[in-house]
Amino acid sequence: MGRGYFYRGQSEQFVFYRTPKALFTEPEYEKLSIPAKALYGILLDRESLSDKSGWFDDNGRIFVYMTNKSICKAMNISDKTATKLLVELEEIDLIQRVMQGQGKPTRIYVKNFLDTESLRFLTRKNSILDSEMFRV
Repeated sequence: MGRGYFYRGQSEQFVFYRTPKALFTEPEYEKLSIPAKALYGILLDRESLSDKSGWFDDNGRIFVYMTNKSICKAMNISDKTATKLLVELEEIDLIQRVMQGQGKPTRIYVKNFLDTESLRFLTRKNSILDSEMFRV
């Protein structure tokens, strides 16, 4: 059985996990494993669902619920590997896990891969570009 080719206009017909290019190009992420980068992309996908579902804490920060079991299933990995990947993401400060207490799932806060200074620059740059677009 051969696989078909993609033709013009077909590239957007599937659902994909989005993994930021910065995780592959920025020096601060060069030691992050490929599976950890993939998990971050999966968590970002979950974050967008949490945002739509209104899963915010008292400070307005979005959180996700994703158990080790669901990570194992999504990535076809062992529980030990799932834990290792979560620790890897925590150590580089891309996520923060917060225990909720007995019998409650752990909240995972997916942190922005851009630092505060980069975000400030991009926000300012986008504001400038937006204002230039509407100049007559």
